[in-house]
Amino acid sequence: MTVSIWTGLGTIATMHDFTVLVLEGAYSTSVAVTLDMLAAAATLAPRVGVAPPKWKVCSVDGGSTALQGGVSVDTVRLPRTSRPEASVWIVPGLGLDRPSAITRRFGLDDASRAIDALRKHTRAGGPVAASCSAVFLLQAAGLLKGKRVTTSWWLAPELKRIEPDCHVDSDRMVCADGSIVTAGAAFAQADLMLHLLRTLGGSALADAVSRVLLFDGRQAQAPFIIPEAFSNGDDLIGRLAARIEAALPDLPRVGELAQEFCMSERTLSRRIKRATGKSTSALLQSVRQRRARALLESSRMTVEQVAVAVGYQDATALRRLMRKVAGANPSRFRPAVAGT
Repeated sequence: MTVSIWTGLGTIATMHDFTVLVLEGAYSTSVAVTLDMLAAAATLAPRVGVAPPKWKVCSVDGGSTALQGGVSVDTVRLPRTSRPEASVWIVPGLGLDRPSAITRRFGLDDASRAIDALRKHTRAGGPVAASCSAVFLLQAAGLLKGKRVTTSWWLAPELKRIEPDCHVDSDRMVCADGSIVTAGAAFAQADLMLHLLRTLGGSALADAVSRVLLFDGRQAQAPFIIPEAFSNGDDLIGRLAARIEAALPDLPRVGELAQEFCMSERTLSRRIKRATGKSTSALLQSVRQRRARALLESSRMTVEQVAVAVGYQDATALRRLMRKVAGANPSRFRPAVAGT
């Protein structure tokens, strides 16, 4: 699964399939899952009839690079000059949980050099992939304009704010748009790697890695979203979510909510959009879906009873909603019963 190019010097240079770009202080689990999945793919590839992937682990300075949690990883130095290559540059999650932390981290010299290297790589025709807060590194390199992307769902409003020319789909676990592939929160790095392995080595390789590591690729991070966590310091969202949930099964009207919170419908919609990046209707559905999932996981109510409890006349509409936002039927959220 390597690509060879003629160097013009009478020799053949072998290129890697993947270049894992690690920044100081990166999320250790995100880096580890990347390397573990690549190692598993290399072992399993011959069994499914494809060439094993090749990769290298780089940092801007090379050497031992410290990650979060007292872990470190050995890296080689990124090349000083860029040349056309097919290697997919993978940037594991950085473990930055708020916009202010991203701003501070990106102000450091190594981040600036990584941003410049990513920009040069894409200009030379190279693809890039990132998850979690590392997606903001791609934004800083100017790579997200006009692209459909995702990131950690609670950071999505900030990404949309600083890059209004891209479409941020916070419900998705992985978004691929041309040469740019992005993934959601930190553990979505595994979903990102499955996508890349499937693209490079086919479904057989990705499925083999998934089975051996006991990992199911997930299509959406929507089931994990907590509406209040979108608020970015605006407690209106938390109060709205509580009000909506308390009203179920009767879903309150937007005008009713606006009147209760002493503002016009337009102002309410603008406040919700600014805080969450979503519409008022999307917030209503998010609260409804979360309540339905909680009932499915913690009660003995039937799917039909849960549907009625969250405001649906029958289970068909609930199943349709769960498939849309969670990628699974309601029965998927039932806890396993011992002995079955």
